[in-house]
Amino acid sequence: MIGWAKALAKRHWPKLRIRTILFGTLLFVAALPGVAALFLRVYENTIVQQTEAELIAQGAVLGAAYKAAWAAGLADPAPRRLAPEPPRIDLRTMPILPPQRAPRGRFAGDPRAARAARAILPIASDAAAVTLTATRLLDARGVVVLGRGDVGRRYAALPEVRAALAGRAATVLRARGQARWLAVLSRAYAIRVHHARPVLFGGRVIGVVLSSRSPRGLFVGIRQDAAAILTGIALILATLLVLVGLLSRGIARPIDQLARASEGVALGHVEMPDTPVTAAIEIAQLYDAFRGMAARIERRSRYLRDFAAAVSHEFKTPIAGIRGALELLDEHGGTMAPDERARFLANAAADAERLQRLVQRLLDLARADMVTIDAGASADVVAAARRVADSCRADGFAVTLAGVGAAAARITPEVIETVLETLLENSRQAGARAVTIGIIAGDTVRITVTDDGPGIAPADHERIFEPFFTGRREAGGTGLGLAIARSLLAASGGTIAAVAVERGACFEAVLMR
Repeated sequence: MIGWAKALAKRHWPKLRIRTILFGTLLFVAALPGVAALFLRVYENTIVQQTEAELIAQGAVLGAAYKAAWAAGLADPAPRRLAPEPPRIDLRTMPILPPQRAPRGRFAGDPRAARAARAILPIASDAAAVTLTATRLLDARGVVVLGRGDVGRRYAALPEVRAALAGRAATVLRARGQARWLAVLSRAYAIRVHHARPVLFGGRVIGVVLSSRSPRGLFVGIRQDAAAILTGIALILATLLVLVGLLSRGIARPIDQLARASEGVALGHVEMPDTPVTAAIEIAQLYDAFRGMAARIERRSRYLRDFAAAVSHEFKTPIAGIRGALELLDEHGGTMAPDERARFLANAAADAERLQRLVQRLLDLARADMVTIDAGASADVVAAARRVADSCRADGFAVTLAGVGAAAARITPEVIETVLETLLENSRQAGARAVTIGIIAGDTVRITVTDDGPGIAPADHERIFEPFFTGRREAGGTGLGLAIARSLLAASGGTIAAVAVERGACFEAVLMR
């Protein structure tokens, strides 16, 4: 089921821009409190509690007036202490009772209570006209002594009246006779708040103030507070637009520029835009990383172009020689003297051998470019150098180790031996008779290879590491040995460079520890 839902979402997922996603996310977050308040009825509950508080206040005033009229100027022997009554209604938990029905039958009310009710009738009428509150005064038995059309009816059976006759104020929620369709959205449209308040004199109940009123609906409250609500919505939208603009300048726009730059890199136009000032830190880092990648791609592309041209040039000469020899043998092979035929065959064989060496060294260079050194690799540099020195010593060619001590580097012994063999072989072929290998260990391991040969021209110190650059082409040199050595060292974070010395040639390799 989950897999089916994911597949359906992927098929119909719209293509959205980052700006749209950012605005939608911020809009949702901003609207979440309002939506939560609507569905949790927080605002509506506050409105209903406000209605209850108004009924409590109105009932307290009418009750005090009723008690004064009932007592006819007598002082209450048990005056009421300070006891604030906060609203207790909670729409989420409070049950909704059925509509209030007029009880059957008529009863004679307490004469003293009836006289007191008639005395405060103007006060009750004026209050009802202003607050639209249905108010009834009940005597100590729950019989109505003041109330339009209800005088003589007994409401003692109602739960709120029973609580009031027992000396406790009570508030209940009752359903209205006719609920409006807006009650689906606002529960306040379907209820009426009923408050029963006891009137105490001398510690006993002498009457009850029963009042009821419909609370303001949610949308009535929203309409009354429309100016404040609209102002808040406008401020929220303005803030959202500012935030989206900032995020757009910090994220979306720089990513668009980076996407266009990547298209240019794919087409061969390496033109990186400047990092936007408003870009986020991560986006700025992405620009720096992309700029470095573009530079490496450019260098690699230039290297491949030069390499392809060099390979073409290096292969062209022996291929041309082989082809020329074959053409001469094909055209004049029958009339050639044996020694001439042998000379042409020897030239073709030499060219074929050079091609074979070139192919093999190109394979070695490709492997060196792709080699990776394990992060946990470690090699004893001194032991590897000693093995190479022992194998390369010969009559007329001396190899000496200097500064020998314990030195371990993050590299494999095979790479060290390959690099040193390449350097020693180059020195021997250049005519050197003595080579010194120096090893110094510190934060890094430095290996110097110094010979007494003719040396290297200062202008060629960097060119000798380029593929196919060689001064011994006629002797069969391919010009790939130092390029392979540099690639092997680079795989482990090492470097190699030619160092200027007064006599001979000197190479320095730096290995990571």
